[in-house]
Amino acid sequence: MATSFSPTTPLRSIFQNHPKPLLLSHHSDSSSYSFKRSSTYATLNLPRNFTLSRNGKPLLSRRKGIVRAATIEEIEAEKASIEKDVKSRMEKTLDNVRSNFSSIRTGRATPAMLDKIEVEYYGSPVSLKSIAQISTPDASSLLVQPYDKSSLKSIEKAIVNSDVGMTPNNDGDVIRLSIPQLTSDRRKELTKIVSKQLEEGKVALRNIRRDALKAYEKLEKEKKLSEDNVKDLSSDLQKLTDDYIKKVDVIYKQKEKELLTV
Repeated sequence: MATSFSPTTPLRSIFQNHPKPLLLSHHSDSSSYSFKRSSTYATLNLPRNFTLSRNGKPLLSRRKGIVRAATIEEIEAEKASIEKDVKSRMEKTLDNVRSNFSSIRTGRATPAMLDKIEVEYYGSPVSLKSIAQISTPDASSLLVQPYDKSSLKSIEKAIVNSDVGMTPNNDGDVIRLSIPQLTSDRRKELTKIVSKQLEEGKVALRNIRRDALKAYEKLEKEKKLSEDNVKDLSSDLQKLTDDYIKKVDVIYKQKEKELLTV
């Protein structure tokens, strides 16, 4: 059933009183206003040449006589998608920083020291840990046992060309690596490397925040979010970014302590 209203009826009140998704229709032969609502959509019959604008800017686009407003469900889905992407990317950044820190030796042998090494295997670069078992027989040595012995030479070459600072000992079956003691200068040098990785991680987190802000601003320009909505979302986004930066700082402090402890 259509409900009539006058040309002076504020459209804002219509939209607010009907939170369901709105489907606005333009009928050129209509000289009066009417409003219909179904369980899913609300239809607004408008006269010829009717426009809906604010501050001289159109709020809704018209196409083939029909103007369709974004549904509440669609807007919420877009917001949820942005939030999910932000958290996923920040979590991956945190994992990447943790992995980078683990690959830097601290004087005690760990398989993670070789995480960044890639080996040329049948013409393609693959991670060392995917083609060999890496173990720690004791606190100062690593044992690399390839699943395919034909890859021993390639593994040895990859280790030599890496920056792990260890000389491989290839006996034809396995590769042994001895972990040399870190000098004071080397510890300071590694601390600088870790500090640089820390800053790179923070920059990556801030870039993720920047991308999300652009996505929210796009929704605002499309009139799907209000300015206040964007401010609230931006505030929440900043808090999330700060939380992840704190997590990165905690990992850095732990690694720094390991490097400086003799």
